[in-house]
Amino acid sequence: MVHLGKVPTDKDVRESQVMPELKDLNLNDVGQDEFTSSVYGSKFAAQDLPRHEMPENEMSKEVAYRMIKDDLTLDGNPTLNLASFVTTYMEEEAEKLMIEAFSKNFIDYEEYPVSADIQNRCVSMMARLFNIPTHDDDTNAMGTSTIGSSEAIMLGTLAMKKRWVNKRKAEGKDYSRPNLIMNSAVQVCWEKAARYFDVEEKFVYCTPDRYVIDPEEAVNLVDENTIGICTILGTTYTGEYEDTKKINDLLVERNIDCPIHVDAASGGFVAPFVNPDLVWDFRLEKVVSINVSGHKYGLVYPGVGWVVWRDPEFLPKGQ
Repeated sequence: MVHLGKVPTDKDVRESQVMPELKDLNLNDVGQDEFTSSVYGSKFAAQDLPRHEMPENEMSKEVAYRMIKDDLTLDGNPTLNLASFVTTYMEEEAEKLMIEAFSKNFIDYEEYPVSADIQNRCVSMMARLFNIPTHDDDTNAMGTSTIGSSEAIMLGTLAMKKRWVNKRKAEGKDYSRPNLIMNSAVQVCWEKAARYFDVEEKFVYCTPDRYVIDPEEAVNLVDENTIGICTILGTTYTGEYEDTKKINDLLVERNIDCPIHVDAASGGFVAPFVNPDLVWDFRLEKVVSINVSGHKYGLVYPGVGWVVWRDPEFLPKGQ
């Protein structure tokens, strides 16, 4: 999501100097063509990397690369990171394609139509993987790539809210108190989405022997202000699949007009292959949108996510 950094005051800068005594050393520049020592045999070895202001003088690319690279060794080792559910290895050819595409401003679809087409191919593959009803000629599913599932969930939440608001306006009813039903063990981006878009969070709380949403309790929480229900295909803490079908069936049985968004960040690239008979996706009429993380079990580096909507009806114009 967002990592906010505090801008230091001048006092903070003075107090953060690690070795202030180095200011008395003579670190005058050598001649333009006299850089012959190793990085840590140069004057830069006695200087901190620029931290607060743009430096007055340049630094050679070799020195800059080496010092930043060595600074990054203090990070954790991605290969040993088993806690954030991301892919840490890709084939050399995939890495080469990424590097070769770095200079493309992908958002400019007219300038880079082939890149846009590759995204559309991926959306189509995922929609079919999630059993969008392509046998129906009226099907008009759509989707997009996102910055991880966090952005996908933001877009899914915003779409549900706008659709609900438009409906309430058309009925001449109050639309100031939208709410969203979810498991109390949702990934934190769901709580952020609710707060960003002024949506009340209505939690189905976990119990000592249940770590997933209770379908009956979730449907009982639905009221006229509910914009949707979130179900999770692979919870963050236990990896369990929530019973989306049961929630769907209860909504249908009670004739409740409430959409379901499935957070398939973890399970979306697992369940279709290892348990294809599990019904959790667009085979259920109340499921209107699904998000999935490419950088989890989609086997690509962070951070790419995807979101697919059943129909433009569930993606209001202007979003």
